[in-house]
Parts: sequence; structure tokens; C-alpha cells
Amino acid sequence: MRLKNSIVALFAALVAVCFCALACTQDDDGVIPLSSGDDSFSGEGFFRMAVLDSDANIHLASDTLFLRIDSLWTFSNCALKKIEIEQEKVGETLVLSPRMILETDGEDCPAPYYHPDTTLALTFDASDLEGISQIRVRNDEGTDLDSIMLRRGHFELDTFEIFVDSLFDSVSALPLRTKKSPSILKVLDSLTPRLFYWRAMKSNCELQIDICDSVVNDTIYPSSWRSSDTALVPIRKACALGDSVYCVSTRWVNDSATLGDVQERADTLWHTSLYYVEEIPECASMNSFERGSLTLGKNFTVVRELMVPDESETFCGPSTLKDLYIFDITRNRVFPDTLDADSLYRIWKSKARSIK
Repeated sequence: MRLKNSIVALFAALVAVCFCALACTQDDDGVIPLSSGDDSFSGEGFFRMAVLDSDANIHLASDTLFLRIDSLWTFSNCALKKIEIEQEKVGETLVLSPRMILETDGEDCPAPYYHPDTTLALTFDASDLEGISQIRVRNDEGTDLDSIMLRRGHFELDTFEIFVDSLFDSVSALPLRTKKSPSILKVLDSLTPRLFYWRAMKSNCELQIDICDSVVNDTIYPSSWRSSDTALVPIRKACALGDSVYCVSTRWVNDSATLGDVQERADTLWHTSLYYVEEIPECASMNSFERGSLTLGKNFTVVRELMVPDESETFCGPSTLKDLYIFDITRNRVFPDTLDADSLYRIWKSKARSIK
């Protein structure tokens, strides 16, 4: 009896499921549409990122300008009708404002959708770029996203190797530079006087190996000093004449109980800087500058791309001086101050001692 009841209950459940399935089944079942066929929409999307010429420093007016737009929102996967580029001249700047023009007619597409990116190739008429020295791109909120200098001319890519003599490590020879152009220039920026304190400490020889006719004190100053400490300097004996060794070097014993008076040792901290200096055509610009490591006694390698202006170019630079490029190797930056660059140029041109 119990088995029979169970079969009846199972049959009833199956019948209920079938009725439910029949009740929910319709001919138009499927994915729920985003919009009905009668819906339409038009407007603008937006974007969040834009890059001009892959973040290059200079764009030549004769070249195609590549504009990469990233993180586009276009309502749906098929709503983007076109991208319009509005242009506005603001002083010497040409401002580009891309507009995402959207239009839907009920076509079913997933939404919303962020397009990864898109790249546009832009060309301009000569009249569009007349009097322009810079191009900027803005989004729909008026935020500047990227900028690039606009110049007329051509690029010259060169690799230089400059031998850095070991003499550059000698502060007494400063200012110093390599010959010709481009050059490496080392100058003395400033001096900082300072004092170190020390006390003489007696040192006794445990194993004398030579008896000299006369001996002199041999002071062994430390290789480094600390301004906060008073250094103890061992006073030993050495033969006054000849190359004889008075004591085995490992058998000197310092006597820290026998100390002299505190004395002063004057010292000077030399502040120096290294510069890469190159004479360039008037109003030229450096589009890129890469350098290797600088090691005394070896070659210093520079790879640089120079923009050489043509006769139609009316804008200058940017460069340290209109016919000179200075890169601060010590601080890894383009030399920023034009007034100081004039002084540096005079040193480089006439006063610095030149070596090969």
C-alpha cells in the first residue's frame, strides 16, 4: 500500500510540472530585448582617455596626427553612428574635442558598452595649423587629456659616444669638458667648508723588523670621518730614510689610554654637476633623449632625436637656448633656467679645459 501511494504522488507531481511548462510556454520566448522595434534614441556618448601620437613630444605639421581614444561609452554595441572632431583655435593652441554621435533605431544590441579604444588618423589643411604651436585634446567635460607641440621641419636620429676621461674625477681640474660638440661638461657648483675633530693615539710595535738610524711619526688618518665623532688617529713610527719597514704591519697595538689633545682637521665638500651640451640649429628641439650610464674612463652613449626646423617654422624650441641643448646628467633633467644657461654656455665655450 505504501509503495502504491508513493507512485501516485510521483505521477501527480509530474503532471503538475507538465501543466506549469505548458502554461509558461509561448511562441516568442527568448532573450529579453533591450528596446522594442519602435524605440529610437539619439545623443552623445563620452570617453575618458585620449593620447596624441603615442605621447611623443613633437608632431610635425606635414605628418598624420594619430589620436587614440580610450574608454568610450556609446550606450550600446551598435549605437555609435560616427565620431566628430570639433576644432577651436585658442591663441597658439589648436583644441580638438571629439564627439561621440549616437543614434539607435531599435536594433537589439548589448548595452551599455565601453569600447576598449579606437585610433583616428587626422590630417589638417595648412590654414588649420597657421599660427599654431601646440595641439590639445579635450573630452566632453572640457578636461585637457593630452597635448603635443606642433613644429615644421624634419627629425634627425643620431647616436653619439663621448669618451669620459678619468680626469673628470679630479675636482682640481674643474671646469672640464670633452672636445667639440656634443660635449660632457663638469663644473664646480659650490663649496661647503667643514671641520673634523681628532686625537692622536699612541701605537706600539710588538714585532720590530728593522732598526732605523732615525724614525719619524707616521700618522694613519682614517679613510672617512664623522662630524659628530672625534676620530682617534694612531701615531706610529716609520724609518726616516729608505724603504725599510720598521714594524710588521699586523703587530701594531693601539694604546687608547694614551691620547693627545683634541685637534681640528679642515675639510671642504665639493659640489659638482655634469652636463651634456650640444650645439643645435637655431630654434631646433629635442624630440627624444636617451642616455647610457656614465663611467669614468669609458664611453658615454647618447641616442637622441632632433627636430630641425625648416624655413616656414616661426616658433622656437623648446630648448635651453635657441641654439644650444643642455641636459643635466647629475639631476637627470633638461636644464631649466635660461639665465643660468647663459653662464654655463660661457664656461663651456671658453673657460673649460678641454680633453679628448
